[in-house]
Amino acid sequence: MSAIPNYAKERLRKGELALGFGVSSSRSVAIAKMAKVSGFDWLFIDMEHAAFGMDQATQICLAALDAGVTPIVRASGHDHFHASRVLDNGAMGVVVPHVSTVKEAKRVVTQTKFPPIGHRSVGGAAAQLSYAKMPVGELTKTLNETLLTVVMIESPEGVKNCERIAALKGVDVLLIGTNDMCAEMGIPGQFGHKRVEDAYRKVIAACRKHGKWAGMGGIYDQEIASRYINMGAQFLLSGNDTSFIMQAGSARANFLRGLQKKK
Repeated sequence: MSAIPNYAKERLRKGELALGFGVSSSRSVAIAKMAKVSGFDWLFIDMEHAAFGMDQATQICLAALDAGVTPIVRASGHDHFHASRVLDNGAMGVVVPHVSTVKEAKRVVTQTKFPPIGHRSVGGAAAQLSYAKMPVGELTKTLNETLLTVVMIESPEGVKNCERIAALKGVDVLLIGTNDMCAEMGIPGQFGHKRVEDAYRKVIAACRKHGKWAGMGGIYDQEIASRYINMGAQFLLSGNDTSFIMQAGSARANFLRGLQKKK
């Protein structure tokens, strides 16, 4: 029995963009199919900033597995259960925020990968394998190969240590959290700043050197996003449900108000 495909990882392996759909306001499992039909590859289920409970998050993960879009959860912290419980209940990857040191990155690998790479506890039958029965050694090997371990680089310290972090076995993606990075640099909101561009350049170079993938979060300006994508960012948080609804709703309301003004 093979694992349900990790569509984001498949895109990355082909050198393509893996497009993420942020989930922060939605609570219905229907969001998984909406994301798939809209052309996205993975869900970014945000348990750091959104008010999700564990059950809500994992129900969306299970729906995503059937919908054909890869469920990835942003953990709320660095404790082991923040990552292991969602992985045990359907997530095909975990994004861990605020990783600035090699020690912190090693801890993430320990919590998300099974031995011999990490030390994650074996929880039994896996939704990512359609609950198929298989030898434990085969199960852990398959899940290690399928799941994505993503660390967020969100500070100058993280950029400084990015090459050593990228060199760690078990880390798959270094995702730059641009909002927090700008805040830490003292240049909030200045996403096109030279210091931010230098950070992207360094992280992307580290990923290429060590066979990992670079990610981009928090950049929605088309010109700036194009710049970092052309530099090599592939794992992209493309926006979230709240911003998508607000943008489409505002455009519709403005259109309808405009019709009355034309009379």
